[in-house]
Amino acid sequence: MFKTLMVALAGLGLSTLASAAPLVEGQHYEVLPEAVETRVDDGQIEVTEAFWYGCPHCYNLEDPLNAWVAEQPEDVVFQRLPATMGGDWNQHAMAFYAAQELDILDAVHDDFFDAIHEGGRQLTEADDIAAFFSDYGVSEEEARKALTSFGVKSQVNQAHARMRAMRLMGVPALIIDGRYLVTPSSAGSLDNMPQIADALVEKVREERAD
Repeated sequence: MFKTLMVALAGLGLSTLASAAPLVEGQHYEVLPEAVETRVDDGQIEVTEAFWYGCPHCYNLEDPLNAWVAEQPEDVVFQRLPATMGGDWNQHAMAFYAAQELDILDAVHDDFFDAIHEGGRQLTEADDIAAFFSDYGVSEEEARKALTSFGVKSQVNQAHARMRAMRLMGVPALIIDGRYLVTPSSAGSLDNMPQIADALVEKVREERAD
């Protein structure tokens, strides 16, 4: 099974990354073998988070990542990409896209994470997911239809193709401009991941200005 990445360099401090030396390819981040097409307008910079609702590291990344996203200027577009590796992973990806289709994703996302990691719920069965969604202004019938809709299945398939194109080896992961990959191991900690992403966003700006 697709395994979650572990934090390998927990002692690396943010100040070291920010002030002591520039980012180093192969140490702080990786360059994808082939760039993946982004889905933003010209002049914008795409930052994608690959995650799985069942991943404890993804859950722990949410607070620092959300705080970072809230501070980004208009040229940075943040997107989430649910990991699709079969079984529970795909069920959770379907839940993500169904919530998006039902227009309740913003309200559901954090609570879905909390229910799994704080409430001990698996939320891998369609009936359980539908019952969970019914607390957010949709009926269980509407939720079940969304979970099995062609549109949601198509989005899950597209997410899987995108993950394969990125050649991701674990979650959580941040992909900047379809080219630069940041993992807990490369960043030194989960908390450092947004800061590494920030530096890479600036790198993209500088590259485009040249």
